[in-house]
Amino acid sequence: MRWHLAFWTSMIALLPSPAAAEVVQAVPAGFEITQSVTVDKPIDQVWAMLVAPQKWWDKEHTYSGDSANLYLDPQATGCFCEKLPGKGSVEHGHVVYVEAPRALRLHSALGPLQIEGATGALTFTLEPEGEGATKVRLSYVVGGYIRGGSEVIAPLVDRVLGTQLTRLKAASEAAPLPDAEAKPAK
Repeated sequence: MRWHLAFWTSMIALLPSPAAAEVVQAVPAGFEITQSVTVDKPIDQVWAMLVAPQKWWDKEHTYSGDSANLYLDPQATGCFCEKLPGKGSVEHGHVVYVEAPRALRLHSALGPLQIEGATGALTFTLEPEGEGATKVRLSYVVGGYIRGGSEVIAPLVDRVLGTQLTRLKAASEAAPLPDAEAKPAK
């Protein structure tokens, strides 16, 4: 799938925006996004779902059109990647920090940012909240050169990440505990 600004602009217009989302800053050199959601499941269960993106990442934001082709190896130097059946693979990000079940950080240029001179730090932090719930915070700090401007793409990326976080919440609350020790797909 070719990612470009026009495609994202048309697709994003159809998405609902999350309740707790914010483009903190968007300047020519980059942007910062924060999101948060409370999941009505214990932290260990939310962590297990977080590291299984094939169970919650929206297929509309994959290159193969199938979330089942996604995998994440939750250790330093691990890959958040996607198989392209018969055609290769895509790295969405690589893991630089893991503190299970509380934090996961990837260096990543998601979607259309892959064709730009930009990269980012995508961080998920989890903390217990109340009885059996978990607060999930997402932060995406992107820097570099983006044709068309960071100010234009930041709100679009914010909406896509809001959708992903909403899907993580829904999958965590609806699904049985996934196998957190699952090995990445080959």
